[in-house]
Amino acid sequence: MQASSSLSAPQLAAFSSFAQSLADLVRPLSRKWFRHELAVDTKADESPVTQADREVEAALRDAIAQHHPDHGIFGEEFGASHAEAEFVWSLDPIDGTRAFISGNPLWGTLLALLHRGRPVLGLIDIPMLDERWIGVGNAPTRLNGQACKAATCSELRNAILYATSPDIFSGSELAAFDALTAAARMRRYGGDCYSYGLLASGHVDLVVESGLQPYDYLALMPVIEGAGGVITDWAGQPLGLGSQGRVIAAATPQLHRQAMRVLGAAVA
Repeated sequence: MQASSSLSAPQLAAFSSFAQSLADLVRPLSRKWFRHELAVDTKADESPVTQADREVEAALRDAIAQHHPDHGIFGEEFGASHAEAEFVWSLDPIDGTRAFISGNPLWGTLLALLHRGRPVLGLIDIPMLDERWIGVGNAPTRLNGQACKAATCSELRNAILYATSPDIFSGSELAAFDALTAAARMRRYGGDCYSYGLLASGHVDLVVESGLQPYDYLALMPVIEGAGGVITDWAGQPLGLGSQGRVIAAATPQLHRQAMRVLGAAVA
């Protein structure tokens, strides 16, 4: 687990309550824009952004500044502020903007709390489905208040594998992904952060991605680990602010090791 032993259970409980209040705060903001006409801009990295993304992140930042003015923030739309603080919030206001603008409800808001650079809390909120996963400290991950657990799949040939899109892979990464999915039972696309929630609840066995930013994966880590799963980069190294954006999440350590062997052989 990523939890820091220096944080007490009451501290973690208070942060969990605050994180959920943040998600409650911005659900209506994102919902009001969904399937309504809105302008779509293209950022420097060619990814889309909307007024909804900016409005949600601004509300999150304002609430954090009001309740925890000493905390830092690392957000997708407005960058980093006080990133050297002991506590830093990672914000992805709408993870799955392409889904959002195309009317697909499988987008979410991602919140993570980092303590001295390590995520101790992660939250995946899916506003249109009223589903919320939260992982905190060493406690079991919960979906809408009920403990959930990753599946027991330990063989790649039996695994259901998800990725947001084949377009996120290129060159040797695409060859690695194709080799992995050829060995798996089934591959499916779409879902963005929702796929990781499905993994935490035992419906999906593997999620493999590339090109992610820290605000895309930091919130996922406590959720996956609290459900008994494993999440690392493609080399099996812990994810952090400096990771390269290649992410593999697996339901079991055995499945994780098998997937890494295939990815490593194809990328090497």
